[in-house]
Amino acid sequence: MKKNGKNKITGNGSVTKTLRVEFSHPTATAVAIAGSFNDWRPDSAPMVALANGRWLKELALPPGTHEYLIVADGKWTPDPSAKETAPNPFGGVNSLARIPK
Repeated sequence: MKKNGKNKITGNGSVTKTLRVEFSHPTATAVAIAGSFNDWRPDSAPMVALANGRWLKELALPPGTHEYLIVADGKWTPDPSAKETAPNPFGGVNSLARIPK
């Protein structure tokens, strides 16, 4: 996970920052991100396939702490590059993205 730090102002005047998530999975055919920012719906945030099994997604998120998981071919997994995690109610952990103001 990388934070680009680019500020964007939305139509309602709120500020968002770009969160850039990169993921590697050499055999995945579909990868997405599900989290607190999209009601845990992976279909709303598919990642883009790059070369050599690399995947990319840029998200515009408001300031705050956001929990998320990467969904690769239906398997939910924490982001291996996330610096922080938090326990989830299913006995695993969610990745955390902290977006500063």
